[in-house]
Amino acid sequence: MSNHKLLTLDNLSLHDFESEADLIPLLTPEDEEEMANEELPASLAILPLRNTVLFPGVVIPITAGRDKSIKLINDANAAGKVIGVVSQKNEEVEDPKHEDIHSIGTVAKILRVLKMPDGNITVILQGKKRFEISEVVSEEPYINALIKEVAEKRPGKNDTEFGAIIESVKEIAIRIIKESPNIPSEATFAIKNIESKSFLINFVSSNMNLSVHEKQELLAMNVLKERALATLRYMNTELQKLELKNDIQSKVRVDLDQQQREYFLHQQMKTIQEELGGVSYDQEIDEMRQKAKSKKWDAKIDQHFEKELKKLQRTNPQSPDFGISRNYLELFLELPWNEYSKDNFDLKRAEKILDKDHFGLEDVKKRIIEHLAVLKLRKDMKSPIICLTGPPGVGKTSIGKSIAKALGREYVRMSLGGLRDEAEIRGHRKTYIGAMPGRIVQNIKKAGTSNPVFVLDEIDKLSASHSGDPSSALLEVLDPEQNSEFYDNFLEMGYDLSKVMFIATSNTMSSIQPALKDRMEVIIMSGYTVEEKVGIAIKHLFPKQLKEHGLTAKDLTIGKKQIEKIVEGYTRESGVRSLEQKLAQVIRNAAKSVAMEEVYNKKVTDEDIIKVLGAPRLERDKSEGNEVAGVVTGLAWTSVGGDILFIESLVSKGKGTLTLTGNLGTVMKESATIALEYIKSNADDLGVSQEVLANYNIHIHVPEGATPKDGPSAGIAMLTSLVSVLTQKRIKKNLAMTGEITLRGKVLPVGGIKEKILAAKRANIKEIILCQENKYDIDEIKAEYLEGLTFHYVKEMSEVLKIAITTQKAKNAKTL
Repeated sequence: MSNHKLLTLDNLSLHDFESEADLIPLLTPEDEEEMANEELPASLAILPLRNTVLFPGVVIPITAGRDKSIKLINDANAAGKVIGVVSQKNEEVEDPKHEDIHSIGTVAKILRVLKMPDGNITVILQGKKRFEISEVVSEEPYINALIKEVAEKRPGKNDTEFGAIIESVKEIAIRIIKESPNIPSEATFAIKNIESKSFLINFVSSNMNLSVHEKQELLAMNVLKERALATLRYMNTELQKLELKNDIQSKVRVDLDQQQREYFLHQQMKTIQEELGGVSYDQEIDEMRQKAKSKKWDAKIDQHFEKELKKLQRTNPQSPDFGISRNYLELFLELPWNEYSKDNFDLKRAEKILDKDHFGLEDVKKRIIEHLAVLKLRKDMKSPIICLTGPPGVGKTSIGKSIAKALGREYVRMSLGGLRDEAEIRGHRKTYIGAMPGRIVQNIKKAGTSNPVFVLDEIDKLSASHSGDPSSALLEVLDPEQNSEFYDNFLEMGYDLSKVMFIATSNTMSSIQPALKDRMEVIIMSGYTVEEKVGIAIKHLFPKQLKEHGLTAKDLTIGKKQIEKIVEGYTRESGVRSLEQKLAQVIRNAAKSVAMEEVYNKKVTDEDIIKVLGAPRLERDKSEGNEVAGVVTGLAWTSVGGDILFIESLVSKGKGTLTLTGNLGTVMKESATIALEYIKSNADDLGVSQEVLANYNIHIHVPEGATPKDGPSAGIAMLTSLVSVLTQKRIKKNLAMTGEITLRGKVLPVGGIKEKILAAKRANIKEIILCQENKYDIDEIKAEYLEGLTFHYVKEMSEVLKIAITTQKAKNAKTL
């Protein structure tokens, strides 16, 4: 059954009778009897209806829009208020003729006529009797026809079958009303209160969801019992459809209700956002799609992005997945896919920039210019990754910034110190809460281009943990054959890092795993000499600190001699960080005087330095005299540069035991043992008595016992010290030495030669003994650093002793 509020009749519209109206659509038996006794007129004006059928006794409102229909209603309303209502055969016909309408219709009485503001007329009709058109009299201004009554055959009062049919019709009608959500429950009372059986059939037939053709067939049936059965069949079909529909709806109602609730909430939020001036989710997705059109990514990435964007559109904005997907797509849009800055391969300009930004480091600059020259010729970035290694403060990180400036590229620095999670490099999978891309991809996004100069700072300080080994994750990053498809777990796509210029920095290469070390071209940056430090301070550090402290060169100046005093007396480092701090301390003192309008020296003096920094605490060790036997000057390498150390030996009555002190490492202890065993084996040639070796204990000490010491380079110094103390002969004055020894008496090369030479020069050493193979290291050092030094290159330990041991007896020599 239907509860249509509006049935379109094209220009005629049928409305269900509403409960608010003051017309009652129910027919009593008395009314029915009265209608049956009414005689029909011989002719009637015929009103064609498009999409409904009027049944006897039923009240319906219609809206007339056609001129013919309006005139017909006005004329009839003014006269007898009786018209004939017939449905059209074809509802598409705009101006129906007699052949376009059915022959069976219903006589209708006009109960009320209402004029609408739009010019249409709404008329309320009540069906009276069925009729048949005998002959059409005229078609203008509307159809007029001769009619005759159609008799209806009704069952007898005692027909139990008909009674059962009527009860079934009532019962099913009530069930349909109950099952259908569109029919108000008040309709049940209407059905129960209908007393007339024929009117019940007509009322139900009129309100069922049937086509005009089916309703016309029901109206045309002359036997009431047959019409009742046909109506019952239609009602059963409709009830079955309703029950099936409700059954399906009940199964999905919970999901649909939840979805609808979320949809309405979402729409409300969307409206609120728009009212507040925010961007709606749909607009946000459209903006993403527009941005994607300007990206330079390939078809594969574009396809993946579009797939993820469609997935985002299908996702409920209130679910956690929406935020994850949005962050993922925003990363895609922010990454500089195939966007590169133009390189400036003007090597002379690069040289000027490196010289301006860094004093000294000639060898390092030369290597970097060579590296840039190769990149210029090859026109690609698939070249070895540079690794700058050296002590702290020598300018490794700032060299990377200068290279970026020289090439005209973006500069990115990533500190690896203390990094112990592999996800920091590769990122987390986006399914995890708080997932984010690795720091490599994050820094590329920050740079805005796919070819920045990327400094991997402190690569030697990576550490492994239960979260993985980040140094192993860097293998892919730093391999030119693999990094064109670097896989980030969050990105889930390969990103091309092959155009990125990676520069790693480290303080030592020993802690870097071999596979990673193999992927890098190592450039060693040794410490600065005193002269270089003075030059750096005058050219860079002092002007920089003046500016940072709000002073100018007119307010304070400093001479080379004073800077040298600060370098030698207050700093012990390979770089210049401590020197910069001390200069800042001196400048702050002057800034205080300027601010307080006190009198001060505008040119820094030695007295000013002592007043501000205190007495010198780190005066370099100087070579000692050669009066005492067994004291030899050795050369050592430390993380802050080269240094000298003294090897002291002493003999005392005993049983020939060897004691070692001075916080020595295993290798250094082994060097002392090797030296003593060599002396025992060659005692006669060295002029050492076997009796002395057997009856005297030997003690070797290396001063500054709090400082750990290790390495093989003190081997020849220990040998010389032992021979000197056992023979009580002097060591050559102003002599230092470094080299490893073997049991066969060979001298082996050692490292850190440049730092050791600079340390020796600072300590006023004049002669240095080295292994013959270390001559190549000396050849690479600038000649100006070697002025005043004499080198002795040896292969055998016997050669060392000939040079180092004099024929003179030591002061207060013991008789052994």
